[in-house]
Amino acid sequence: MNRIDRRFAALREAGRTGLIPFVTAGDPSPEHTVALMHALVEAGADLIELGVPFSDPMADGPVIQHASERAIARGVGLSDVLGWVGQFRQHDADTPVVLMGYLNPIEMYGYARFAQAAVQAGVDGVLLVDCPMEESAVVQPLREAGLRQILLAAPTTAPERLARLCGAAEGFLYYVSFAGITGAARLSTSDIASRVAGLREHAAAPVAVGFGVRDAASAKAIAGFADAVVIGSALVESLAGAASGPETAGRARTFLQPIRAALDAA
Repeated sequence: MNRIDRRFAALREAGRTGLIPFVTAGDPSPEHTVALMHALVEAGADLIELGVPFSDPMADGPVIQHASERAIARGVGLSDVLGWVGQFRQHDADTPVVLMGYLNPIEMYGYARFAQAAVQAGVDGVLLVDCPMEESAVVQPLREAGLRQILLAAPTTAPERLARLCGAAEGFLYYVSFAGITGAARLSTSDIASRVAGLREHAAAPVAVGFGVRDAASAKAIAGFADAVVIGSALVESLAGAASGPETAGRARTFLQPIRAALDAA
């Protein structure tokens, strides 16, 4: 069991819904990324999804696109992200970290080289939007090194493919709540509850729901039928423009604490 497995086992034993915040590494400022990660944990994060800046983030809406652009403009690359995870691990050996992004930066870095560096830094898993289950052989070196490949399912996924995803899922299965990009404000919990329930019944891993979760109310609604809630664009938007480390950490806590409280009350 790696950190992701241990964390979800602890959540299940405690009867709690996991909270997974997403932030873009290097935004709003590279020098405060590690402090931001610690602030997320202090505010109640159970797992951190750390976005690797990429020039063509096809699954992401404008908020995360702009965050990637700002980070890239400041020179942030994959090596920086791995370095920040390593620094985070100096004071937090338990909170799972999943890198979310796209294949190109890892392809350029080298799969075997990345796998070794990521494990050494303390990364626990990868969510690669443009690497579907059918193409996962390309990232076999990552799995062999112990990293979990987080797979995606969506409302448009055919039943036969959903069955295969359930069987192959590791770490957690990420259910995209609607067909679209991150940050869209059209979450309808009644449309996804039954499908998530079916996924939880058959998946070999816990099911987390993301895309469209924006606040405490929507997170609480999801908590009724998911193992974890992922919240990204609204958090990234709340952090944009923070001018200092304390301001960045304060905004993160202010945003996340009500959501944590809502999940615990669900």
